Amino acid sequence: MLSLGPVAAFGQPPEQPLWPAGLPGALPPGRITDRENAVPTLTPFLLPPAAAPKPGRPAARPHAVVIVCPGGSYAHLAMEKEGFVPARWLNAQGLSAVVLRYRLKDYGDPAPLQDVLQAIRLVRSRAVEWGVDPARIGVMGFSAGGHLAACAGTLYDDPAGQTGGSYDAISGRPDFLILIYPVITMEEPYVHRGSRLSLLGPHPAPAAIAARSVETHVTANTPPAFLVHSSADPVVPVENSVLFYTALHRAGVPVEMHLYRTGPHGFGMNPGYGPTSEWPQRCAEWMRASGISAP
Repeated sequence: MLSLGPVAAFGQPPEQPLWPAGLPGALPPGRITDRENAVPTLTPFLLPPAAAPKPGRPAARPHAVVIVCPGGSYAHLAMEKEGFVPARWLNAQGLSAVVLRYRLKDYGDPAPLQDVLQAIRLVRSRAVEWGVDPARIGVMGFSAGGHLAACAGTLYDDPAGQTGGSYDAISGRPDFLILIYPVITMEEPYVHRGSRLSLLGPHPAPAAIAARSVETHVTANTPPAFLVHSSADPVVPVENSVLFYTALHRAGVPVEMHLYRTGPHGFGMNPGYGPTSEWPQRCAEWMRASGISAP
């Protein structure tokens, strides 16, 4: 059994296999061009378990946990800026975090969807062992990682996300979403073409485009979401977030969106972009108000 211990205050925790029983549909070595991301992994940033309560007081609630999906157009992964940095920030907010290294363009669709749903199912299955709350498992995604997070929130029951393994029986539905300058649609005119190319190939069929345009798959069961985008984003048009917000709002799903006037694509958690760099404070407020983190 995969066993993950608490993360030290400083230092990098080791990566762990996402598929302990073996990678489904693994490609032969000769077909792999990106060896760094050929094997999906989890990097856990787990907080120590909540302290035992004093006699006569209720038991402390386990920590919420967020699976973090870095961006990179499904062609590479910004593991530090959009993975490890946000994970440490989540720890500071009182949440555990797990950074997902998912498969990319060598595999294409549906491998990334299978990876993110496997991550949710694995964390949910080991919630007691890891000291996290199985009912407060979120997914945070940046750029193309935001598309993957939104896929998890809308396609958690999609047969393409299943592999026939034992974890398929566990719910892959996340309990909340945090989407930062996300890719949402695969449709023109607002698609980020680089992400579509890596995920769906150079000549995707209309059905494939529709299947991964996640704004069209929102239902009343899609989890609550927090969205951030810059109106000046020159890479992923802000309309991506607007499309997802509109779909969530129409479905009656709780959603909060912050659109900023300035800021490039990929600002991450970097300071120096004025009000745009304050989005982590707004996210922390949303998590407290939503009962995800402690007030």
